[in-house]
Amino acid sequence: MEEPKLNEHSLDSLSGYWRRVKDTLWMRHANPRSGWSRVLVLPVLMYGIYVRRPRVVAGAIGFSVINPVLFSPPTNDDAWMTRVVLGERMYYRHRGKRRPIELLNYANGLVTAYAVHSAYRKRPLKTVFFTAVAMTTKFLFVGYVATYYRENRDRYPEDVPDSIAG
Repeated sequence: MEEPKLNEHSLDSLSGYWRRVKDTLWMRHANPRSGWSRVLVLPVLMYGIYVRRPRVVAGAIGFSVINPVLFSPPTNDDAWMTRVVLGERMYYRHRGKRRPIELLNYANGLVTAYAVHSAYRKRPLKTVFFTAVAMTTKFLFVGYVATYYRENRDRYPEDVPDSIAG
C-alpha cells in the first residue's frame, strides 16, 4: 500500500486548518470569563503543591489547558480582559524587536519557579510572597498589552476579530 504524499496544496490546507484552530482558541480565550478564571490557577496550583494534593495540581493544570474551549467568543472588546487577550495576540504578532516590557515575562517565569520551589519545600511565607510577585508581574504585562491593543486597534485591523469589528 502506497503512503499518501504531502504536496504543497495539502500542506497549505493543513496550515490553514491549524490557523483556524488557533484563531478559534484565541477568540474563546478572549471571553473575559476565560481570562479571569485563569487568574485563579496559580494560587490553586501553589496550594495543591504546598499541601501535597496531586488531584488539585492536576485539576489546576487541566483547567488551564481546557479553559480556552469552555467559553464562547466575546461579541465586543468592552471588557478589559478581552482587550488583554486580543492585545497579547496582537503584540506577539507585531512586536518586531524585543521590548523592555518583555522582561516582566522572564521575571514572571523565574519568580513562578521559585514560588513552586517554596511551595514544594513548604515555606508558606515565601510561597505566598513569590506567588503574589508572580501575579503582579503578570498583571503589569497584561495591563501593557491591553493598552497596546487599544492604541493599535486601528493600525492592525486584521487582528480585530470580525465579530468585534462589527
